[in-house]
Amino acid sequence: MSATPQQRTRPRHKAAPTTPGPARDEELAAFCEREHPRLVGALSLYCGEPQLAEELANDALVKAIDRWPRVAAMQAPGAWVHRVAINLANSRFRRRSAERRATQRLAGEDRPADPAPAEAVAVRRAVAGLPVRQRRCVVLRFYLQHDLAAVAQDLGISTQAASALTYRALQRLRDDLGDNRVAVPDQEHL
Repeated sequence: MSATPQQRTRPRHKAAPTTPGPARDEELAAFCEREHPRLVGALSLYCGEPQLAEELANDALVKAIDRWPRVAAMQAPGAWVHRVAINLANSRFRRRSAERRATQRLAGEDRPADPAPAEAVAVRRAVAGLPVRQRRCVVLRFYLQHDLAAVAQDLGISTQAASALTYRALQRLRDDLGDNRVAVPDQEHL
């Protein structure tokens, strides 16, 4: 069953109502000013590279600006832009990994390419050393201060699974950084 030309040209989503001119611009500017530092901070922890974090934060905000009427109508536009930013970071990691593998194949090397220089801050290094899902839990839960239900929804897992991932991440950070830097709460208090 094929679609008629009229059916193919219809937008997939209904356009959200837009606020007229200056009010819309002020709302958008306030959103960007509020979210940009949070994005850069979260992405710095997630990526381990402040310059990359800045670039990804800007890219995520550009996507929000391009879709502002729809984004503004969302229940949690800040959460949406953070999800976009994490997706952009994951795409960047996959692209880098593929480029490294291709370079190694072309050069005939068996050893992995040198990683980017490590951050001087021990906590940043320890967070960057966590498995991806644990790192996402820590950044979402403690840096962005999302509740456990929001972390679970973002990761597509149950609240109990998010709690367990967060608990294991905190235990690993405690082991990596020493007992006096990271307090691991009881799992019920995550």
